[in-house]
Amino acid sequence: MPPLEDVLPGFTPENELERRVTAEPALIEGLMWGTPRPGHPEGSVAAHVQDLLDRLEQRNEPPERRALLRFVTLVHDAFKNRVQEWRPRTGENHHAMRARRFAERFTHDERLLTTIELHDRPYGIWRSWRRTGRLDTEQLERLIERLPDPELFMAFVELDGSTEGKKREPIEWFRAELTKRRGGH
Repeated sequence: MPPLEDVLPGFTPENELERRVTAEPALIEGLMWGTPRPGHPEGSVAAHVQDLLDRLEQRNEPPERRALLRFVTLVHDAFKNRVQEWRPRTGENHHAMRARRFAERFTHDERLLTTIELHDRPYGIWRSWRRTGRLDTEQLERLIERLPDPELFMAFVELDGSTEGKKREPIEWFRAELTKRRGGH
């Protein structure tokens, strides 16, 4: 297994949580996975993570939220390599749930864990609505109800969706739905 520096050049852990998680061979292996594909023209998960970390540096996030977003960024897609392709990509076989299970070894912060687990759900709900013409409001409500920190979740959805190859429409739609369903807060 190559050292993290070879996979994420220039990355320096900024806190103990980052040091612990980036020392894990399973994370490094997952970061190395991937080739250019729709939604991820940058290729490997590491290239996507590096792009998000660079974009995060350009944002004016408060220090605590920035630290939380960095952790989510490092872990959120790092277990796509562990998805069993012959099984449905749902539940425990979804890359985001695999990432959550990994993150649970390092933190019990439900803000982080839920953001990691559900980060792709807004896009999935939007995509189904665009394909079928029917918005699954129950699924959308369940998603929003599960968010312990809607602002952190939205910040990550926006960050993750800011990369080349991703559409802005689902992000703008989810932001509007989140605002509407939370009473404008």
